[in-house]
Amino acid sequence: MLYLDNNAEIRDLFREVDGVSQHGLDELFDQDVVEGKRSFADAIIEAGIIRREDLFALISQYLGYELQAGEPGEVESDVLSVLPQETARQYGVVPLYLSDQGIHLLALDPFNASIIDDLTFALNLEVLIVVCDPVMVAELINRYYGADQASMDNLLADTGLDKFANLDDSKEGDLVDAANETPIIRFVNLVIQQAIRAQASDIHFEPFEDEFRIRYRVDGALYEMSPPPKSLSLPVISRIKVISELNIAEHRIPQDGRIKMTIEGRAVDLRVSTLPTQFGESVVLRVLDKSAVNLDLDNLGLPENVKSGIRGAVRRPNGIFIVTGPTGSGKTTTLYSALREVNEIETKILTAEDPVEYEIEGIMQVPVNHQVGLDFARALRAFLRQDPDKIMVGEIRDIETARIAVQASLTGHVVLSTLHTNDAPGAITRLIDMGLEPFLLSASLEFILAQRLVRRICSSCKQEFDPKNEMLQNLGLIRKDLGDRKFYFGSGCDDCSNGGYRGRTGLFEMIKVGDSFRELINSGAATLVLKQQAIEQGMRTLREDGLRSILDGETTVEEVLKYT
Repeated sequence: MLYLDNNAEIRDLFREVDGVSQHGLDELFDQDVVEGKRSFADAIIEAGIIRREDLFALISQYLGYELQAGEPGEVESDVLSVLPQETARQYGVVPLYLSDQGIHLLALDPFNASIIDDLTFALNLEVLIVVCDPVMVAELINRYYGADQASMDNLLADTGLDKFANLDDSKEGDLVDAANETPIIRFVNLVIQQAIRAQASDIHFEPFEDEFRIRYRVDGALYEMSPPPKSLSLPVISRIKVISELNIAEHRIPQDGRIKMTIEGRAVDLRVSTLPTQFGESVVLRVLDKSAVNLDLDNLGLPENVKSGIRGAVRRPNGIFIVTGPTGSGKTTTLYSALREVNEIETKILTAEDPVEYEIEGIMQVPVNHQVGLDFARALRAFLRQDPDKIMVGEIRDIETARIAVQASLTGHVVLSTLHTNDAPGAITRLIDMGLEPFLLSASLEFILAQRLVRRICSSCKQEFDPKNEMLQNLGLIRKDLGDRKFYFGSGCDDCSNGGYRGRTGLFEMIKVGDSFRELINSGAATLVLKQQAIEQGMRTLREDGLRSILDGETTVEEVLKYT
């Protein structure tokens, strides 16, 4: 949780430093951060580019905050008493001293601006952040506030939880009271905290007849935590609805909301979805952790030809750029990263999203609202009267949205969007099946990217193995094709929680639409014909890109066969 893991912020900081080779920094980033070996800060310190203590001085100068070099002296008890233990742990701060200006706090993550906003309101004092080595800040928090004893077992052993066994979901007042009970607040915070530590993308709260299940999705796979008592399902779900500002008394229809909170000093956004089920409401939290997602094309591990293709497509004066793939394949991250490439003062960018996942400065982002009739098509129609240069539409779901996207493209705009298809050529067939005229599609479509996310082999326990002939056959290979190249797997270690995988990498299939492709679209060619043409002009299929990833030692045969 240390802010030195904030790779994007540290990289932005070094873009401002004179006398440091940006090419050398880019190489370090690709070798260490993109491949998941270590943080960017650790990489530049170990490469001798900067000393650890000088990095903190640079950060304080960059942020305009006071610097605490070395260990601070003893903090007075009246200063410590200003900040409660739970608050100190949640925000990852420890008070240093009080002055006429306000309270000066050492922070685990000085890049997190919400610390100032939230604590200024909570403490009724001006808050001033002081930059310090985060390892020292963590030690000071433990020294002054005691080691963190919060654990799931300790919380569940609390005898005070028994009173929730007979909670009545028809009494709104009782639900609100239960949601604001200290054990429930601590339990929900701890579940979210553990999910953030595990770098989970989703947290599932699932009530069944005789149990209450909580599961995390990490690197695409679901893991179950020790189930809490069934009696906690109602107060826990009520707590989530309270902090996401949903209607706590409504249990009959699905609801959507959002939570913004700080966990261990890190700003985290959670997208909330509730669903009525037979035994209570199921709730899923999508973790939108900005520090865990680097919205930068250079950070996504894209092959060079795909990266240059995306940059070329998004910088065109007009045309449609489509990313396809199943839910959770990283389509939105790719589009955001592409938009950041052109997020400049002379470019007007508008997006319509359902919902807005990451807030990006300089881009006008519109959340669609179906209840009031603001769908993708209506938003897109309104965008054309807002003088944009680039437009992103979350998804092309119907013929009306598709036609307006084409119209926008033909009138001098770049339109980025997503589709749910199995491969890149399938996007063309899907749009024509919707009812889009082939001649309009061929005139406007410029670029299609299909992608999948597969789990990356843990670098700490990666081992070679000799594949069996049956495995090679499934990949369409024979042994002499391999030469001296090796296959790898993860044997499991503490770094990857014995799973053998840590992090994910992408597989990509790219089509640049040229004249021969446009002729095939106009003639109504079948998907197989389109695919063959794309291969002839140099497209590498998802399976072939998966094979590249296997032979590069990034992922396993099982992952590639599962997702392609």
